[in-house]
Amino acid sequence: MSEDRLDLDDFGNLIERPDGGIRRDAEERRARTAPAPGSLGRLDELGEWLAAAQGRVPAQYLSRPRMVVFAGDHGVASLGVSARPAGSAVELVRAALDGESAAAVLARRAGVPVRIVDVSVDCDPAELPAEVTRFRVRRSGGRADIEDTLTPAEAEQAFRAGMAVADEEADAGTDLVVLGDLSVGGTTAAAILVAALCGTDASVVTGRGGTPVDDLVWMRKCAAIRDGLRRARPVLGDQLQLLAAVGGADLTAITGFLLQCAVRRTPVVLDGVVSAACALVAQRVAFRAPDWWLAGHRSGEPAQAKALDRMSLDPLLDQRVTAGEGTGALLALPLVLAASALAAELPARPEEPEAAAEPEVLDAT
Repeated sequence: MSEDRLDLDDFGNLIERPDGGIRRDAEERRARTAPAPGSLGRLDELGEWLAAAQGRVPAQYLSRPRMVVFAGDHGVASLGVSARPAGSAVELVRAALDGESAAAVLARRAGVPVRIVDVSVDCDPAELPAEVTRFRVRRSGGRADIEDTLTPAEAEQAFRAGMAVADEEADAGTDLVVLGDLSVGGTTAAAILVAALCGTDASVVTGRGGTPVDDLVWMRKCAAIRDGLRRARPVLGDQLQLLAAVGGADLTAITGFLLQCAVRRTPVVLDGVVSAACALVAQRVAFRAPDWWLAGHRSGEPAQAKALDRMSLDPLLDQRVTAGEGTGALLALPLVLAASALAAELPARPEEPEAAAEPEVLDAT
């Protein structure tokens, strides 16, 4: 991809599907292991997917998973569409950094390092560690219901920031990414994107959010999504312009991150509605990209269900987890690790040699 010009069409050429031949070889190898065919359920499917993604049979055990969390505030939160006050994403970031959030606890117990990337948190950058804020694009974002959330230059900067993080993780040897987000107003932006891309009405995609809200807040959220949807529809043909109009810096960065992970052949476990919405935008850019992602769980958010259905991604878990922050994706991680261990370590019987062809007998008559 050109360094001086961001052309999203390039991703369509750069992204290839995981190796189908390798996947068939992994399936054939699995048939020569002791557990009965079908007895491991979706673990077989996951193991074969990992083999194809890694380009090797047997698959290698996932030894360097990493959780990557993008953080930002959204101007639309000022309309009271969230149970959290507008501009309070910094509190979520601090809790995660201090190891006090649900996702931080799960990651710590799983031994998975966590990386937080502040793209548009509404605070002074000096309030957070430099390694967290080094990809900061701006403070918060515009109100998606009445104005663009980003300028064109900011949208490109955020998109490239996500790509850069993906490259850094691939270069560091990360073999699986657990994706998360920390935002206030992010589910509203995500719902606008999903409604626009799926051609549905605001009420169809309006959920209760990561922090459940009452009916009054739900109605305000639905109205904001409806107004944002009017602004999104005219720019559906340009995905970067769409993200600038209603997505905000964090969702734009996540979209760039997902696409570049697919370029670098790095598998990703998606979390909730925000990562699903970004994945749906990324699919519009490169139709092969979803083959590199797993849906970690079903959150119950209607916009997430719409997006995953459009991408034909079947969630691994259904625990009604709406906390966001990567929590649901982390819950799915043990399944993915188990699949990689079984694929890597189950011994397989040697392949049976092909029977020699019987010599042709000529008829003397």
